[in-house]
Amino acid sequence: MITLTRKTPDPTSCSQDEDDARGLAEPKLMDTISGMNVQPGTAELQWNAKLYEQKHSFVWQYGTEVLKILAPQPGELILDLGCGTAQLTAQIAAAGARVIGLDNSPAMIEQARINYPELRFEIADAQDFRFAEPFDAVFSNAVLHWVSAADRVARSLFLALKPGGRFVAEFGGRGCVREIRAAGRAALSAIGLSPEDEMNSWYFPSIAEYSSVLESQGLSVTSAWLFDRPTKLEDGEPGLRQWIRMFCNNFLNRIPQNKQDEFLAKWEDSLRPKLFRDGSWFVDYKRIRLVAVKETA
Repeated sequence: MITLTRKTPDPTSCSQDEDDARGLAEPKLMDTISGMNVQPGTAELQWNAKLYEQKHSFVWQYGTEVLKILAPQPGELILDLGCGTAQLTAQIAAAGARVIGLDNSPAMIEQARINYPELRFEIADAQDFRFAEPFDAVFSNAVLHWVSAADRVARSLFLALKPGGRFVAEFGGRGCVREIRAAGRAALSAIGLSPEDEMNSWYFPSIAEYSSVLESQGLSVTSAWLFDRPTKLEDGEPGLRQWIRMFCNNFLNRIPQNKQDEFLAKWEDSLRPKLFRDGSWFVDYKRIRLVAVKETA
């Protein structure tokens, strides 16, 4: 259960009852369970907020296109599910909406609060969160491929939205980072470790699979796309290792320390003919972008 720390009320400000009467009270976070749903055999991913901001800003920058689909309106109440360091949360607020950023990583939320102290952020899990007041919309960028319990996510979304409320999201789809994963397995074999102990903390569904899950929980999918998005990494030659340390550290940390450099070198060698060009590494991303609406009774 998450314990939320609340500031002592300012006696000169409106009381909670007065805020409730005026319709200004913030939604209360109900009991939730913290922690990412990690697949069997994997350690929990450790998020490095600084590395994320400094070297992997493409994650939120691509999300600005998804915000255009969300089209937040002044006065709407919107949840940014998996807000990270909150650059997109701030853009939702700039459109005039009331927004809450939610993430299960304390490091990400800490940095989000530093970046945007005027906004509200909560630590909770995408697969099990509850708010007392329903949202007009839930937005999520580059998050749901980390959560394999899609049915639990869909149930939480259904409960979070008003009837007719919309869910707009982008995340990794079937075939995402296929080359990178295959090269990782080959590198494991090359250093004498079992390729069965592969990266398996990602969940990359098809459109049909994820749409079926959402619709089973009362969310009608109105549009969905699956598309390739090869993404150039920063810093040239070191770029792939930085990406691995950012997004695969739960996997990398299971490799014996004395074998990690050899493992990374073989991983790079295997990928170089396919994903390194003009002095830069590219990630073979494949994304799902979808819109769903909570069905009305």
